[in-house]
This record gives sequence, C-alpha cells and structure tokens, in this order.
Amino acid sequence: MCTVIVRVPASSNLPTRVLAIRDEDPERPWSPLGRWWPESHGGVVGVRDLRAGGAWLAADSAAGRLAVLLNRADVSTLPESQLVSRGGLALDSVAGRTPAQPRTHGFNLVEVEGARTSVVSWDGQRLSRVELTPGTHMVAHDDVDDPSTARIERWLAEFAAVELPETDTWWTPWIELLERSSALESTDDEAIIRDNRPHGYPTQSLLVCVASVTADDVQVRYRALREPGRWNRQLDGVL
Repeated sequence: MCTVIVRVPASSNLPTRVLAIRDEDPERPWSPLGRWWPESHGGVVGVRDLRAGGAWLAADSAAGRLAVLLNRADVSTLPESQLVSRGGLALDSVAGRTPAQPRTHGFNLVEVEGARTSVVSWDGQRLSRVELTPGTHMVAHDDVDDPSTARIERWLAEFAAVELPETDTWWTPWIELLERSSALESTDDEAIIRDNRPHGYPTQSLLVCVASVTADDVQVRYRALREPGRWNRQLDGVL
C-alpha cells in the first residue's frame, strides 16, 4: 500500500518531481538505495528487495528514467507456483522494457522518462497504461488520483497546491506537508505514513524517496524511517 506523488511539468525543459513512500513488511529484508545490479543493470541505482533480488524503486540517471512499483489487488487465477516476483518490473522499466503480459500479482508501475510519466496497471487479467497530464497526481493501490482511496481524497489537492521552489532542496515543502499528514494515526485510512496491520496486511511505511527527473539526469534522495510506520524528518545521503 505504497504511495507516490508525481508532479508532471508543463514543459519538457522542466524536471518531473516525485515523492515516494514505501510500505512493506518490516520482516522482509531489503537494501537501501545503491548500485546493486552492476552486471545486469550497470549504472542503475535502486532500493533492492533481498528476497527476490528486484527493486521497489530504480533509476538510470544516464537514460533519464525512474520507476516505482506499487502493489495492487488482482483477480489472477494462476496458481502461486506459476507466478513470478514483481521485483524485476522496475529494473526492466528503466532499461526501456515495459511488461506485455505479466505473470505476477497485480501492480501499479509508475514510469518516469524525462518530463513524461505514465502508470502501467495490471490486475491479473488486464494490462492498462495511463499517460499523466501536466500537474500533480497521486498513486496508491488502485487507480491514479482515485477518490475512493482515502489518502488520495484527503491529500491530493494539498500536494497540488504546494509551490515547489527551483532550488537544490525543492522537495522541502512536500516533506513539510508529509510531516503534517503524519499527525494522523498511522492506522487511519487517510494516513500516508502507514501501519496497515489493522487492515489485514503486515506492511508499514519504511522509507521515503524524493527524485527529480530530466531527460539526461535523475537525482534521488533516500531516507529510512527510524521506526516502521512512524515519521522522522531527516532526508540525506545523496547518491
């Protein structure tokens, strides 16, 4: 039940801005943002899932591509033995390969290439793609900007209203809004920093990434939360 906020620029000369919050089972091992795939994906940085070896978020700076993977409910009838991990999707995406007929559980895959952003969705039977228009958008476990998702209904307009400065710390106003949102209990349907266990899922918010994407550069900053499902502000460690 991750959350991604994207601001798509009106001009190709401007960067795309991304704020991504990862929700995952704290017991599932992972590695922080780094270059974990030198042989298969040289130059790619990402947050690695150690169990399956793939990525939640991946970026190829030279190609100007970023991808973030979010889980989505599905109606697949395939047995688990025939399904593969979703973790390769973000890595394939930044290499320029979009899934054609996935054999995975459902997902939303946010794909950013320079000033363009699209969301590829898979529900186990149907694959769709939505090209995002200029402006601010929010993605979680269902459709883009879906008002039936409580956190999107509550916070999308506020993220859209925030003016992001053209500075090296452009993300500060969004982080301040994210911090304000954390005044909600992490079990609240409207919360962005989340504890999903009362909803029947073992996942909690674990980390935050901010990224700025242009046609020839991707800059990503990363910070793990000190305690799953609880906010802390610090964002440092540029790669």
